[in-house]
Amino acid sequence: MVANSAHVGWGIMGGVRALFDLPAAYDLSAAEQDAPVPPVQAVLCDFSNTLFRMIGTDEWLRRIAADTGRPLDDPAAVLADLDAAAAEPEVAAAQEGRDLDADAHVHAMRTWFARVPYLAGIEDAAQARVVAEDSWVPYPDTGPFLRSLAERGVPVGVVSDIGWDIRGHARAAGLDALVGTWVLSCEEGREKPAPELFRTACARLGVDPRRTVMVGDNPARDGGAVAAGLRAFVLASEQRDGDRGLAAVLPLLSPAGA
Repeated sequence: MVANSAHVGWGIMGGVRALFDLPAAYDLSAAEQDAPVPPVQAVLCDFSNTLFRMIGTDEWLRRIAADTGRPLDDPAAVLADLDAAAAEPEVAAAQEGRDLDADAHVHAMRTWFARVPYLAGIEDAAQARVVAEDSWVPYPDTGPFLRSLAERGVPVGVVSDIGWDIRGHARAAGLDALVGTWVLSCEEGREKPAPELFRTACARLGVDPRRTVMVGDNPARDGGAVAAGLRAFVLASEQRDGDRGLAAVLPLLSPAGA
């Protein structure tokens, strides 16, 4: 259950006042208040920049060139045009809510790419390369991390703000069988940090939110899991090609049977 708000009090001259308000938080029962904090026995993960990353933008452009036959003479100039177009008010406005619906995501990408001279006229090909199965690859430690969880019998779910079905990327990497449920914003019509997304994932896995940790890279969105009673492990928000550092999550888990 979720309460509307919680208050942190600070005693002053025999009285108590609210020092600051916390966002909606899991409302503990009396029994849960008296009991020790339960061990972590389940894991939810973000997708982008946590388990998987998109291929480099240079490679993305090369694949678009190969798909369309349009010569790519100056990738650096195209990258600069992408950055400039992203700052245009119409383009920025189109990105709002793009992960709530697949059509909204397509519209957001087409609006952006239409403002880039190299991509103008081939917006659909560019957008198709954003969502192509081979355009997203797991970090080197993603597979070992998920397999380690499977070997321990730890339930795993993915909770992602994303505008398309990302299960295909996991299938292409041979990792789909290691994820027990997928809670995607474009299918649920809500974005993180909405507590309902994390609670839905826990319910589908049949796990207790208070025995679950959310792993991600965005403190505001992924860290919002704490409002649903979970714990959160936030990775450094950095662009990496090597290991993402997922092994650091494993010591948080309780021993099998605990």
